[in-house]
Amino acid sequence: MTEVIKLRPFQKEILRYRSGKMGISAVPGSGKTWTLSYLAAKLIQSGAIQPDQEILIVTLVNAAVDNFANRIANQLRAQNQFLGFGYRVRTLHGLANDIVRERPDLAGLSTDYQIIDESEANRIIKSITTDWLNANTDFFEPYLDVNENQKKKVYQDKYQLPLMVESIATAFIRLAKDCQVTPDDLRKLLQDTPFSFPLVEMGTEIYREYQNALIYRGSVDFDDLIRLALHCLESDSTLVDVLRQRWPFILEDEAQDSSLLQQKILSLLAGPNGNWVRVGDPNQAIYETFTTASPKYLLQFLENPDVDERQLPESGRSSLNIIDLANHLIQWTRTDHPNSESQHALNPPLIKGTPPDDPQPNPPACPSCINLVERALAPDEEIRLVVDRVEDFLGEHPESTVAILTPRNNRAFKFVDELNRREIPNEDSLLRSTSTTRLSTGAIANILNYLSDPKSSTRLSLAYKVWRRSDREDEEKWPFFKRIAATIKKCQHVEDYIWPTSSDAWVDEIAENNKEPEVREELENFRQVVRRWHQTIYLPIDQLILTVSQDLFLDSAELALAHKLSSLLRQFSDVHPDWRLPEFTDELANIARNERRYLGFSQEDDAFDPDRYPGKVVVATIHKAKGLEWDCVFLTSLNNYNFPSGENYDQFQSEKWYIRDNLNLEAEIIAQLKTLIEKKPFDWYQPGEASFEARQEFIRERLRLLFVGITRARRWLTATWNTGRGMNKNYPAMAFLELINFLENQS
Repeated sequence: MTEVIKLRPFQKEILRYRSGKMGISAVPGSGKTWTLSYLAAKLIQSGAIQPDQEILIVTLVNAAVDNFANRIANQLRAQNQFLGFGYRVRTLHGLANDIVRERPDLAGLSTDYQIIDESEANRIIKSITTDWLNANTDFFEPYLDVNENQKKKVYQDKYQLPLMVESIATAFIRLAKDCQVTPDDLRKLLQDTPFSFPLVEMGTEIYREYQNALIYRGSVDFDDLIRLALHCLESDSTLVDVLRQRWPFILEDEAQDSSLLQQKILSLLAGPNGNWVRVGDPNQAIYETFTTASPKYLLQFLENPDVDERQLPESGRSSLNIIDLANHLIQWTRTDHPNSESQHALNPPLIKGTPPDDPQPNPPACPSCINLVERALAPDEEIRLVVDRVEDFLGEHPESTVAILTPRNNRAFKFVDELNRREIPNEDSLLRSTSTTRLSTGAIANILNYLSDPKSSTRLSLAYKVWRRSDREDEEKWPFFKRIAATIKKCQHVEDYIWPTSSDAWVDEIAENNKEPEVREELENFRQVVRRWHQTIYLPIDQLILTVSQDLFLDSAELALAHKLSSLLRQFSDVHPDWRLPEFTDELANIARNERRYLGFSQEDDAFDPDRYPGKVVVATIHKAKGLEWDCVFLTSLNNYNFPSGENYDQFQSEKWYIRDNLNLEAEIIAQLKTLIEKKPFDWYQPGEASFEARQEFIRERLRLLFVGITRARRWLTATWNTGRGMNKNYPAMAFLELINFLENQS
């Protein structure tokens, strides 16, 4: 029986789409993902594509990939259509990988290239910047504005300069790749220019070492994938024709976070007269600071006369009181924000409530459910007050969903500590960003890789690191474990270590040379583990996986993942009875490299659903809360440090106290890089101008972040601010005070 779906008027207009370019502005909670999924299913059902074609859906994160695929499948199932055919859902990185895999030779890659994820890329950059700082201790002298005692503190602090250089290097490398320039290109440009760009000199040197590290690993990073995918398309018109034929319709979600390269790739795939639908909310563009994404690309697309502009302005997520608050923030920003540069941070459409008899009616109106606390609170006092109110709320509404949202991770963990101290159930997985599925799968793959060649000391050394990987972040223990791994790697005959015939000569020699009893103990402990692994070689692959996992994992999510992997590999074993460990290792490596989409149990891999946690406090940053909603939301730290307005007393997070003239060195290096690449006149770059522009962009982004925070709440919303620590006390954010005034005038 066909399911009857009640559509809103604006949704009906969008679902009449048949071809061409369409741009859709969608407000929070308007059902844009559902609408785009329904449109994909309708196009498939209508016969708009041939049997060998697919609707291409491009979205922002992996969790959304599964969300889209499931919704489209449900729509097709309701119409008795074949499932899994006629559509392909990809993140931008997944799409870029698909394109590069078509012609890796065009990208200068071998067919077995690997992809490193963001965490591994960050580790490489951290190592390179540490070495660079040690070799260039005086580089930042011209930029410092401190006395001798403070200077000593800056240089000795293990976080100050190292973290700043990591941040600068990451922004530099990302932009260089977005501009499609290599370290060699930059070196030549620096040689040819008569001007001095010391920051670019630094960035180029780190960029070169970073790319060398990737080449050594036979790998590319996510930014490389996008750059190389565009290069492949621009280099081969035949490839473009093939992909246009394969994907005659492109549906793009979260288009407010599109980058220039993403827009170029999708524009090439769509073609000048192709079918391209872009959906997004420029008011929720909150990832733009020092990334290559920008809401301007969607806004420009919407202004194109050849684009059919549509809206999804109706939302049933929040009560009309919360909708009014969010709409007032848009209107005040556009007309009355004192900083004229910020007045275009938020844009129409305003949010509308849902029509009568809508399947998702707005929660009941409740003016008293909104509480904006104007009182100044010390940081610890704010934590206590918020947790007090959370405790009271859960006492009255034990089955409701609740979130505490903060601008920054470290502040969020302080709320977690207080909740734990009071034994209030809470969930903090949104604060932890490890890619559990890929990392855990990679750990198992490395053990299988060793077992497929048990005489290899190199593979055994890596297996040891995997066994001890939980201590990687321990600065005291990890150097010792690295030494053990290096020692194992030098073992010429592994059997002399693992299965000595008559004496323990190799271990005796190592222990004697090191004069540390801990060395012998560690080698003997690991040997027992490896012997246990050796005994699993003749087990069925699923039992082998489960046995090895007991030695690797303690976390319940990782153990659950091991069970899923064991079942998956058992299925492969049934289909391929001739497979041995190398083939199973390759399959796991595909998952670990994110080449095969595989749904794990970690929070990052599985879409987070707040409704799974009634009566439990979810603690997250506002950034991580995007796309989610709760019955009750506590917005915290709404001061002028986290949400500046451009007043003289505002402080800015990227401007370090020890750097002269309030320079933002991330902004300055990007401006120098653009000057060099675009060959601007000698006076185009003026020190300090880029720092000022970065302030303006940060103010605009923080207005959008506040908008996102407000629109996470269904019915109850409490917001607070704190005075901060240190000499310069913070003030309530100007936008926060305006919302307080708005509510007072409403009552």
